[in-house]
Amino acid sequence: MRTSIDLTPYRRSTVGFDRLFDLLDNGAGHDVAGDYPPYDLVQLSEGNYRIDVALAGYKREDVEIVAQQNLLTVKGERGQENEPGEILHRGIPMRSFERRFQLADFVEVEAAKFENGLLSITLKRVLPEAMKPRKIEISSGEAMPSGLSAKGAPEPEAV
Repeated sequence: MRTSIDLTPYRRSTVGFDRLFDLLDNGAGHDVAGDYPPYDLVQLSEGNYRIDVALAGYKREDVEIVAQQNLLTVKGERGQENEPGEILHRGIPMRSFERRFQLADFVEVEAAKFENGLLSITLKRVLPEAMKPRKIEISSGEAMPSGLSAKGAPEPEAV
């Protein structure tokens, strides 16, 4: 009997693994990721992504972004602020957080912007030249590079 498993939590915290998730749509179990802070993962175009993290009440100085190998970590620490008057209800969380995003190979952080309580991190998939497809010219059997026969084996040296 085959059980269907929801991979949505994995999809939410990974960038650039779209094909992998299409292949593993009915894969093995998963951990339930924490839900703070909330974020959106947006694919802008092929190979271009943006992560928007909602950080109401945080300042730019309270947030740190670290990219190391295939892991992007967003940390935040908000200190206690002395509000004038008595707070009757606190609905905006004032806690520290650490959110990690697993990035696919060759996905790099391009830029980060913090505006109006929203942190936007722009990501781009950059393939090295060696990984990009290249067109190979086909020549006739007579035009092989020197030292190779038409079958690709080295030619015997004349004595």
